[in-house]
Amino acid sequence: MKKIVTLLIVLISITSCNSQTPTKFSEEALNDVFLGLKGEKTVFKDILSAHKGKDIVIDVWASWCSDCIKGMPKVKALQKNHPDVAYVFLSLDRKLDAWKHGIKKYEVEGEHYYLENGKKSPFGDFVNIDWIPRYMVVDAEGNIKLFKAVEADDKRIEHILNN
Repeated sequence: MKKIVTLLIVLISITSCNSQTPTKFSEEALNDVFLGLKGEKTVFKDILSAHKGKDIVIDVWASWCSDCIKGMPKVKALQKNHPDVAYVFLSLDRKLDAWKHGIKKYEVEGEHYYLENGKKSPFGDFVNIDWIPRYMVVDAEGNIKLFKAVEADDKRIEHILNN
């Protein structure tokens, strides 16, 4: 039993030392290519640059994801409370048509981009998407202020946007 406890303590201390939350996107993630609604290719750094000087809420979602759909009213409430914030929706849908249909069906307001290779991409690797929806907050200077939240009404999002 002592060996198991010791092993657990060692494993926890090793993994906690390596779990520093990033505050900047990697070059690979910044150069990853997304598709816009009209089929135009855009690198992630250009998506961020378009909103320089504004806070950005990033919502990684998919139209097939029931938790994403259930969370949309919370996203809409966040948008209503913080209209000055940019809202960027990054889709992990499996097909372009499903993505575009989902945007219309669920009346998702904001900027929309599609990640062709989904989780198996430089952006997906950097963010290490283990669950969607996934919310991130990027400040006006491009720093990641919140790396991971799975609820749009997460108090950390409100705290960041209110400061």
